Amino acid sequence: MLSKLTPVCPPQLLNQAQALPAMITAVVNAGSELALESAKLAFEAGIIIPVLVGDIGAIITAAQAIDWPIDNFDLIACDGEEDAAAKAVQCVHQGNAQLLMKGNLHTDVLIRALLDKHHGLRTGERLSHLFHMSVPGSDRVLCITDAVVNVLPDTKTQLSILRGATDVMHALGNPKPKIALLSATEMVTQAMPSSFNAKELLGLMLEHDHQRAQVFGPLAFDGAVSPEAARLKGIKNPVAGHADVLLVPNIETGNAIFKQMVYFNGATAAGVLMGAKVPVMLTSRADPPAARLASAALAVVYAHYLSQKS
Repeated sequence: MLSKLTPVCPPQLLNQAQALPAMITAVVNAGSELALESAKLAFEAGIIIPVLVGDIGAIITAAQAIDWPIDNFDLIACDGEEDAAAKAVQCVHQGNAQLLMKGNLHTDVLIRALLDKHHGLRTGERLSHLFHMSVPGSDRVLCITDAVVNVLPDTKTQLSILRGATDVMHALGNPKPKIALLSATEMVTQAMPSSFNAKELLGLMLEHDHQRAQVFGPLAFDGAVSPEAARLKGIKNPVAGHADVLLVPNIETGNAIFKQMVYFNGATAAGVLMGAKVPVMLTSRADPPAARLASAALAVVYAHYLSQKS
């Protein structure tokens, strides 16, 4: 059942990023081949200018191993993961970076630096994550949020996730995205907490939120993505069957959907961390090159949007 399709970076997403100025990107703890390969892919695509933060010796050794001349890039010396995360965040404050790319460090270390009360990149919104999912041979994009950061978000956190996802969709050129509040039913019932939370979330939304996105729920997965299933179920809402974004009730649901799409459908998962002052690319060792390049493209498009919005 595993897909034999080779993931590809969606051309439309990459073209959109390449039409924008390259973004200066601090690569956090860059002293590994995988971290530098990700930065190299994005640099050669013309979408980032890397600032390499980490152990200088390790960075030079890794760059030589992948045959990448780095003489013209800024290198910032650090001592360990925490120092690299702190100095990368400092680059943003100093105006020396417009984006962050996770290198060879634990995600929780980077997130702690982002959330530091005195030196972090807080905005007042919760940190959250969005996957931009594309399948080879299909023009349809499905976004999933949050499958990485928030384990069991309450409705206040979900509202922050929704607003971040709306911004990303606007950045991609979708002025009023269709966002489905996912559950396992379309009926609101206390026996299904996710359905009740969907109702509460709709009640928390401001008029401004409704103007920026079409949001509906609760919706089961089939009712969110299949027009035929929505028709058979008698769900009469523009979001039903046509969702651009799935706002999932917990991390397990989002994680399962995104990995099913990757391993069964050959999807490319471009991911970006939302809610900080600048977007953050959280790439994984298991990500193929296409996904890492797509994540960089998504982050560049989102970063440009945020810079124009502020």
